[in-house]
Amino acid sequence: SLCRVYKKTSGNESIALYLGKRDFVDHVESVDIVDGVIKVDPAELEGRKVWVYLACAFRYGSDDLDVIGLSFRKDIWVKRMQIYPVVGTNPANTPMQEALLKKCGDQGHPFTFTIDTNLPCSVGLQPAPEDAGKSCGVDYEVKAYIAKEADDPDEKISKKDTCRLIIRKIQFAPGKVGAGPKADISKNFMMSDKPVHLEASIEKELYFHGDPIPVNVKINNETTKVVKKIKITVEQTTEVLLYQSDKYSKTVLTEEFAEEIKGESTLEKTFTVIPLLSNNKEKRGLAVDGRLKDEDTNLASTTIIRPGMDKGMQGIMVSYKIKVNLLVSSGGLLGGLTAHCLTIHPPPSPHISA
Repeated sequence: SLCRVYKKTSGNESIALYLGKRDFVDHVESVDIVDGVIKVDPAELEGRKVWVYLACAFRYGSDDLDVIGLSFRKDIWVKRMQIYPVVGTNPANTPMQEALLKKCGDQGHPFTFTIDTNLPCSVGLQPAPEDAGKSCGVDYEVKAYIAKEADDPDEKISKKDTCRLIIRKIQFAPGKVGAGPKADISKNFMMSDKPVHLEASIEKELYFHGDPIPVNVKINNETTKVVKKIKITVEQTTEVLLYQSDKYSKTVLTEEFAEEIKGESTLEKTFTVIPLLSNNKEKRGLAVDGRLKDEDTNLASTTIIRPGMDKGMQGIMVSYKIKVNLLVSSGGLLGGLTAHCLTIHPPPSPHISA
């Protein structure tokens, strides 16, 4: 049986949209199909038809123009289909649709959409605390509506003739995870003819949200100076590609580890860091995974670009890097060693939906 049914009814109660889930997984090679049911009461249609669309859109601002004075929406990808009167033959019902049809009886009509694999995942930019209700990001919307035509710009569709649900496309880890990056640097200080060597590495290229990230650090201090601290920073870089090309980085974690490495000595040690959204709630413009209402989310997953993919269609691209710096007794700073890492959702455990 279904754990949960998501239902939205139009203002005039002629149509209702049913979905069995709101998270749809991008498995890299394929994306979960979006399968649902629309209940249609034909009595009030007055010769009009019922349609459903799935749209991936980039939006900026809120639906309420008075609040922000600016609202912008650009469809990245849209698919539409006629639901009523029924045209053609539908594919066989999925188990999810069978369960939903039991809920809405004889007036239920199934629909199925396939999301292209080159489309972005749901991602939002975190508003400042005083900007609650404003949004900027990429989202997916399933909308059923009553109209004469599927998409006639001259036809005004009343709000009471529509019902919609926001869904999420979320990125899960690919099956194969590569080895992590390694970087090294040597630096000579003034008045010192010998260098400090620093090497940093992470074991895997990919870590799951909330997982500890062990950073392996090797230091060979050939100078007479003392290394006092090791500073590890995780940065999120966000590139907004649609309304303007805007690229910026925000620090999501900074930790300092007091480690004294005297002159002419070495250190090899692993330091663990955990970048979390909960420590960054005040940071405006931080990229987070798409949010449904007030549900919790996490730092945005890394954007995975596949070969041949149109970068411009991604809307918002996210990447992460880890920086390791050494602080030396004289106040000098060695480093800027950078290793790129991916953060992502773990692959789902197999489950059966009935």
